[in-house]
Amino acid sequence: MNALLENWHPEFHRDSKTELSVVIPLYNEHEVIVQMHERLTAVLVNLGIPYELVLVDDGSRDGTPHAMSELAQEDPAVTAVFLSRNFGKEAALTAGLEHAAGDAVIIMDADLQDPPELIPKMLQAWKEGADVVCMRRRSRAGETWLKRLSAHHFYRVLNAISDVDIPPDTGDFRLLSRKAVYAINQLNERNRYMKGLFAWIGLPTTVIEYDRMPRAAGVTKWDYMGLLNLAFQGITSFSIAPLRLAMAAGLVTALFGILFTLWIVVKALVLGDPVQGYPSLISMITILGGAQLLSIGLLGEYIGKTYYEAKQRPVYLVRDVVRQGKSVEKAAACSASAPVGKELYATF
Repeated sequence: MNALLENWHPEFHRDSKTELSVVIPLYNEHEVIVQMHERLTAVLVNLGIPYELVLVDDGSRDGTPHAMSELAQEDPAVTAVFLSRNFGKEAALTAGLEHAAGDAVIIMDADLQDPPELIPKMLQAWKEGADVVCMRRRSRAGETWLKRLSAHHFYRVLNAISDVDIPPDTGDFRLLSRKAVYAINQLNERNRYMKGLFAWIGLPTTVIEYDRMPRAAGVTKWDYMGLLNLAFQGITSFSIAPLRLAMAAGLVTALFGILFTLWIVVKALVLGDPVQGYPSLISMITILGGAQLLSIGLLGEYIGKTYYEAKQRPVYLVRDVVRQGKSVEKAAACSASAPVGKELYATF
């Protein structure tokens, strides 16, 4: 039976009066965190509903942790979650969803490229029945043409080879209902590509288009190698098409080798030419060797994922959680919304 339908209990988090949680992962965002808090709070206060801000520090090395602690002391709506080290954005998002208590949870970046002023529109779509509200980027100001072009084609390629329909041109900026959050928290895989997981749960989804703004302050922490690694993570997490392509390439290469061998034999027997073949032999060895190494490397990537999953390490570790200026101790290493006994995080 489907685990979501079997284990979903509407009473989870019913003791909480929080209607909206906003989850924001941060990594070296000291320059923008105060501006982000002021602008976001101005929007949330006007909603007239109970809300919370869940700020997750992903092992920042600048003044971000100190700024988060100050915000938690000054604003009772702020929950500051400090991871023990840098686990990556996907792990930080997982931590934020685990600590969010709202009936609806909005995920957004700290750099204000995703305008907080769109939150009322997202809440309206949620109240109309959507469990997931995706924000599709109509334009991407402040980004290079190469990044826009590569992102555009990546989503199309991923959807073409994956069984999961991932909305194109959408980032992490989205709203999740409590039911959707509970579904995501049930997925305990270690190699996490959150955009794919958001689509995998398959709950009713509404897409809203918007224009993405330039960063309000600071610089992006994503270089092209990081984005390439994230793209490869997404492809290998939601498709085995690369393995099938490698097998197809191997079959084509083997067929070419057989035909080439037959040509050499026929040429030697029929035409009487001696088999010289040194350049062609070296070329064949190079082609076959490259194809084999590529296939082995691709196979190793999938085996490596299995290796990390088999270790059953937690997705992240929490160093401290601060609310209203006080450190909050966790009594157990399991999530309130996850099945009892599932270790998802620990504290020191």
